[in-house]
Amino acid sequence: MTPTTFHTPVMLDRVIEVLRPVPGETFLDGTVGGGGHAGALLERTAPDGRLIGLDVDDESLAEAGERLAQFGGRVRLVRANFGDMKAASESAGIAAVDGVLLDLGGSSHQFDTPERGFSFREDGPLDMRQDRRLTRTAADILADTSEEELTRIFRTYGEEPLARRLAATVVQERAWRPIARTIQLADLVSRVKRGSHRSIHPATLVFQALRIAVNDELNQLRRGLEAAVELCRPGGRIAVIAFHSLEDRIVKDFMRRMSSPCVCPPGLPVCRCGMRRRLRLVQRKAFRPTEAEESANPRARSARLRAAEKIEE
Repeated sequence: MTPTTFHTPVMLDRVIEVLRPVPGETFLDGTVGGGGHAGALLERTAPDGRLIGLDVDDESLAEAGERLAQFGGRVRLVRANFGDMKAASESAGIAAVDGVLLDLGGSSHQFDTPERGFSFREDGPLDMRQDRRLTRTAADILADTSEEELTRIFRTYGEEPLARRLAATVVQERAWRPIARTIQLADLVSRVKRGSHRSIHPATLVFQALRIAVNDELNQLRRGLEAAVELCRPGGRIAVIAFHSLEDRIVKDFMRRMSSPCVCPPGLPVCRCGMRRRLRLVQRKAFRPTEAEESANPRARSARLRAAEKIEE
């Protein structure tokens, strides 16, 4: 299958390797995007395997619909957040699946479309909504959020070392003009961070923080991981591709916790946590893209893939 130009599927071969699709199985792609991963799963589950694809972005769903039309009734696309995957699956008549895939972060199409406001490289409105049914944009957050809360957003979601100074500068700037455009914000951040030598653009962490805040990404991820365990059949696998440390840390901690028979503090004579082991790690460390894939697809460079298998209850 030729990768879609809408969104090149990251670590496709490794995803197929860890999910192990075979004919007749059912999968859920919680971030279907342009349909690259989904198409590969459908090919390998032919002739009667099924897939439910979720996304909150209407443009992504339209692209996935065209790309996956060849699979007919074997695929069902739903506009929903992967945090709601269990309800979305049940509404599609699917009570359990053999595997779940989450490819986190924005799609290449979103970042390459200036009107969506995700990128600091081209001018556009500061929107950043993956689901355009949401009412608050990044510009709204910058316009009416307190300096203290902006500091928390930049520090917590962006791990930005100059969070407090940047928040103060935003409050000063908005007092005399709205901060409504991507280049305007990127320039503001660059002025504050002038002389800070980093390998990434000065505005990268602030844009990341705002995107996470607008879309409530970390809470949705936590909900999605819990739902994936509930939805998977025993023996089914969960694969998650993360692109920054915040997401990857949540995935790593969740999978390790769910694969541990006990989370009591060391030294307790009797287990009191009542923890029930539900997952088995496919590999303790995250899978990384190959050098060849990094060269061919720069977006893959920061990708980390973690996978776990649901065990018998």
